[in-house]
Amino acid sequence: MDRITKKLLQDFLQAQEMQPSEESSDFELFCNYSVLSNEYNKTFDAKTVTVGAGADTGIDGLAIIVNGHLVEDTDEIDSLLESNGFLDVTYLFVQAKTSSNFDTREMHAFYFGVSDFFSEAPKLPRNNDIKKYAELSEYILENASDFKDNPICKTFYITTGVVNEDQNISAVVSASKNELDSYNLFEKVETKVIGANDLGKLYRKTKNPITSKFTFSNKITLPEIAGIDQSFYGVLPFSELRKLLIDDNGNLQSIFDDNVRDFQGVANLVNSNINETLNDENPELFSVLNNGVTIVADSIKTSANTMTVSDYQIVNGCQTSNVLYENRNNAGIDDINIPLRLIVTSNEDIKSQITVSTNNQTAIKKEQLAAMSDFQKNLQHYYASISGDGKLYYERRAKEYNSDRNVVKRKIVTIANQIKSFSSMFSKNPHLVTTYLGTLVKTMGNPGSKLFEVDHQFSPYYMAGLAFYRLDSLFNSGVIDKKYKKIRFYLLMLVPMIATNDGLPPLNSQKKCERYCNPIIDKLNNEDKCTAIFLLAVAIIDRSESDVEDKQALKSRSMTDQILAAYDGEKI
Repeated sequence: MDRITKKLLQDFLQAQEMQPSEESSDFELFCNYSVLSNEYNKTFDAKTVTVGAGADTGIDGLAIIVNGHLVEDTDEIDSLLESNGFLDVTYLFVQAKTSSNFDTREMHAFYFGVSDFFSEAPKLPRNNDIKKYAELSEYILENASDFKDNPICKTFYITTGVVNEDQNISAVVSASKNELDSYNLFEKVETKVIGANDLGKLYRKTKNPITSKFTFSNKITLPEIAGIDQSFYGVLPFSELRKLLIDDNGNLQSIFDDNVRDFQGVANLVNSNINETLNDENPELFSVLNNGVTIVADSIKTSANTMTVSDYQIVNGCQTSNVLYENRNNAGIDDINIPLRLIVTSNEDIKSQITVSTNNQTAIKKEQLAAMSDFQKNLQHYYASISGDGKLYYERRAKEYNSDRNVVKRKIVTIANQIKSFSSMFSKNPHLVTTYLGTLVKTMGNPGSKLFEVDHQFSPYYMAGLAFYRLDSLFNSGVIDKKYKKIRFYLLMLVPMIATNDGLPPLNSQKKCERYCNPIIDKLNNEDKCTAIFLLAVAIIDRSESDVEDKQALKSRSMTDQILAAYDGEKI
């Protein structure tokens, strides 16, 4: 391995707060992270897609992306199909070799493993990870009638060498592509061979904020406004808007996190009308029938009509943008004009005001939008106020800390992990969050949802995030066997029960919440006590004799009850 790749690998391990292990294993994680980060625009744990560990069929990394979400369970497929009305599927396969040589035998083994993955009569032995993804793939393929298009399959063979034009390598790659094409499963098959130089480029891109360059000719500059650096209003042809929406791999950028609501699918009434306009005899009417898109950017560089915006979000127009994306290949789509409001400001309060004021096209009440936006922002401020060993970073927007070299990436708490950890602890429902968030997300922010309510205190959320991080550290160090990872939220449910004699506090009382949470936080920040708490939690689950290998049981209330019944009142 060359010196630059070694340095990048070291940087990756430090950023993820991982202790170096075998170079080949570390390199697999590094490659999986670098590839997937450029194909998937949300935060993820590289270990969840790393499958190379014996009986891996020659595959080191495997990810399935459905409708822009990294999926691991059939429940997620059902939920995405219900909300979007279709399935848009991409398979990613990675093989990582620390050798600088391109061994055609090893390449054959990788491509045969990928082919065997889709075979109806597989020949290769499979470890549990491969089996899990193969079962998930079968479930997806059974829903082929709901495909928007056939899936895309992408393979990445990576070494630390230099990629040259070689007839033998080209022949192996071409044969593998033909083999996958022969299954008639895929809309497109991409086979990429990557050397050290391109791998370095992939990794460096993961550390950069989203930046796009486009031409905005038909615009007016708005008058100077306090707190806003620059602002523009006009119309933008889709040929230019697509530069803001779509990344180099043809995927939607992660630029809708501040929009509050996710894409509701083309079947949604409003979106159906947008779709009809785009496919009507007069699609040019779109510019006068649609409210358009509002973009808020942190910074901008201008040169005449050419603009380069960095760290930007679409705060209104998520539905419009997604429907346009669905129609991106329509004839004449590039000439359609979209109303665009572009605002440049780094003031978070103004950003929140813009988000609330522009999101008024659905039944969501403005006070609910404001509460959700303010709560998330204030929770992030609360996390930022914590110093010392318990310092964590709450991620309101996907990958917002990517370009900050001072942030240890494993100390980032995503919204999804915050919801799962908090709900497991304070609602005792790990069976609802072990796989997909499902109904919890649908009620998020509503009165009575017990999640992100406007009067909730922040200390319970931070405590849950800290417990998640500490447990992940114990998995990472090998103190707790990784086989328990699949029941991590059951373990988190037991933490408050083990760490205190007090009952759960009312979540709207600052005094009672801090009196309850602070002693538990102190124990979680004490290495010996923290380890003892989680080891006892493991012992309780073992004692319950719950079948933690049963995927359906993991989602059942009965497993939660069985584990709670096994708890004997022990304390640390």
